[in-house]
Amino acid sequence: MTTELLTPSPSPPPLAAPARLHYLNVSRGLASWLLTKDHKRIAILYLLPITAMFFIGAYFMAVVRLHLMTPEGALLSADTYNRSFTAHGIIMVFFFLVPVVPAVLGNFFLPMMIGAKDLAFPRLNLLSWYLYMIGAAWTLFAILAGGVDTGWTFYTPYSSRSSSYNVVPVMLGVVISGFSSMLTGINFIATVHRLRAPGMTWFRLPMFVWTLYATSFIFLLGVPVLAMAILLVVIERVLGVGIYDPRLGGDPLLFQHLFWFYSHPAVYVMILPGMGIVSEVIPCFARKALFGYAFVAFASFGIAGLGFLVWAHHMFVAGISIYAALVFSLLSFLVAVPSAIKVFNWTATLYKASITFEAPMLFCLGFVVLFTFGGLTGLFLASLAIDVHVHDTYFVIAHFHFIMVGGMVTAYMGGLHYWWPKMTGRMYSEWWSRLSALIICVGFFLTFLPQFVLGYNGMPRRYHTYAPEFQAWNVLSTAGSSILGVGYILPLFYLPYSLVYGKRAPANPWQATGLEWQTASPPLRDNFEHTPIVVWPPYQYHLGKAQNEP
Repeated sequence: MTTELLTPSPSPPPLAAPARLHYLNVSRGLASWLLTKDHKRIAILYLLPITAMFFIGAYFMAVVRLHLMTPEGALLSADTYNRSFTAHGIIMVFFFLVPVVPAVLGNFFLPMMIGAKDLAFPRLNLLSWYLYMIGAAWTLFAILAGGVDTGWTFYTPYSSRSSSYNVVPVMLGVVISGFSSMLTGINFIATVHRLRAPGMTWFRLPMFVWTLYATSFIFLLGVPVLAMAILLVVIERVLGVGIYDPRLGGDPLLFQHLFWFYSHPAVYVMILPGMGIVSEVIPCFARKALFGYAFVAFASFGIAGLGFLVWAHHMFVAGISIYAALVFSLLSFLVAVPSAIKVFNWTATLYKASITFEAPMLFCLGFVVLFTFGGLTGLFLASLAIDVHVHDTYFVIAHFHFIMVGGMVTAYMGGLHYWWPKMTGRMYSEWWSRLSALIICVGFFLTFLPQFVLGYNGMPRRYHTYAPEFQAWNVLSTAGSSILGVGYILPLFYLPYSLVYGKRAPANPWQATGLEWQTASPPLRDNFEHTPIVVWPPYQYHLGKAQNEP
């Protein structure tokens, strides 16, 4: 039996002819893009600078890894080394990992996935892009003008006493980009509440929408705390008010409490939308409904809520009381439960499914493996005894990158490949995209597995020299990073190539069930010819075909 996911409204009013044009075909020059209020165009405007920031951040880490090929580190001076890893962290975290999925894929597809014409506040959406651009340009200028040596966490007293005059501009750039994220969160929440198509009840929302919705609350609750913490550093440096500096009567640990109150939930800002992507891709290429839809949806809010209660597990060796450390250790173990629910449900979805291994599926399966590996190593860091041993070592770096890069970036690549035909109307090379996915997974393990060994054996992070016995593992890690780099560079060629030479994409090349696949590729300017009416839950697959296929 076949069913329909959506039907046209009974008497849909015909749209004006210009509304039927594809969003890419309505061109009046550069000004039409810079002043656009179309969510799809704004997503493309985000895609270009965010991609550039990824490769700029990767460049700084490539320099660091080359420096670490030898124990004495002959490539960079100690000060340049500090500035390089700081630039890598600031750019990658604040200007790539945090905004990339909500700003690019969320902006483009959230309205389409709920049957809306646009986001609730189109002008606010455009303003958020300008704020991101101002923050990114401001920060890049400060980095190129000399950079900062505080690390991406801006810990005091490094940031409050640093002689670098660029600390304040870099911090202000991060705050500006944070307000961009807040505006995006406001827009997403209002859109989900007010602009859902008829029949799009809460439990018919695609999982990607659920995760963006949960992420938006983290933006609204966490970013103001980070902005306050950073602005207090600026006030202390500029006005000499004692806030963090003990010489002025301040408390340096106060900054860590405020910073991690946002920055640990920010981990879930980065990973939750990636989980949403995986929850879209796996059912599509397994030709099977998502197992335990309600549990996966509520697990997103479980992750978001518990994420605000575990910040002090970054401070087990910073002097907090043993009783507080025990509480935060327990909470850190609990936050793994909703994450595990998602992994088990994805695995159950794959059980006895008709799986095909297109590039989006390979990327998302890579996410499941890398995220699970990173999550399990996070339990080691939640344990007080082990954390004391591996704190501030390469074990922490490896764990963080397994979650953030191995997990989130791989999920983003899966989503980008999944929705690329819809965004551009063109198909990319399946052979090259599958090769890229495999190279990234292999290169990632070769890069970061050695760092677990280094950290467990005591190699501290952020040192520009190290003991000679660690050289073999560092050489292996650097060699793996070169393989990983090839995997990331390949899409930079075959995706733009597809824009010119790729085959034209049909409206629904994957035979998926979401509303975004019910319009043309690339989408119409107003997304749909007529307002859709949703009559079935998402992920209605059977017999290897989408339920909405006649």
